[in-house]
Amino acid sequence: MTTTFAQLGVPSLLADALATRGIDEPFPVQAATIPDALAGRDVCGKAPTGSGKTFAFGLPILANVQKAKKGRPRALVLAPTRELAEQIKKELAPLARSVGRYVFAVYGGVGYGGQISAMRKGVDVLVACPGRLEDLIDQGIVDLSDADLVVLDEADRMADMGFMPSVMRLLDQTSSDRQTLLFSATLDGDIAKLAKRYQNDPVRHEAASV
Repeated sequence: MTTTFAQLGVPSLLADALATRGIDEPFPVQAATIPDALAGRDVCGKAPTGSGKTFAFGLPILANVQKAKKGRPRALVLAPTRELAEQIKKELAPLARSVGRYVFAVYGGVGYGGQISAMRKGVDVLVACPGRLEDLIDQGIVDLSDADLVVLDEADRMADMGFMPSVMRLLDQTSSDRQTLLFSATLDGDIAKLAKRYQNDPVRHEAASV
């Protein structure tokens, strides 16, 4: 008996948008984490690259995220590399449109102009690499205090790349009343400390790659 996205509690607009792309059946990490994330729980997911975790956190965020004010995103997804940030944006943007929300990605290695103008229009779900996001905050372009849905994707890679101090500074600027979803290939060492400091009674899930 296969589970559907609708049975996991995904709103029909989002489930229909997935179906039009031929995505009907959730991967294990999605089936495990989506109900808890939709319910507002903090989730600590052990999941490798390629396990389908973008929808595992993306669908609950798009189901619950509020409209943002200019320069004040309501959801934040932190990713270690610009390739991953761009990939997350590409996967979530069409689904976001189906529920009237806007997803945008900011990362280094490209000019500031497009990123600044997008933030001034209003970005509901901001996907970001830590370095560029800190730059934009220092310039007064982004304010994270309304961000009450936060995702750390591939947290182990962010730790390996030396981003942990930056990640913690960014988390400290988000809403104190936030929901925090953390996905990582490993959950020990720095990642365990991060979960302990920034998550509230997280549900733990482990998923294999598909």
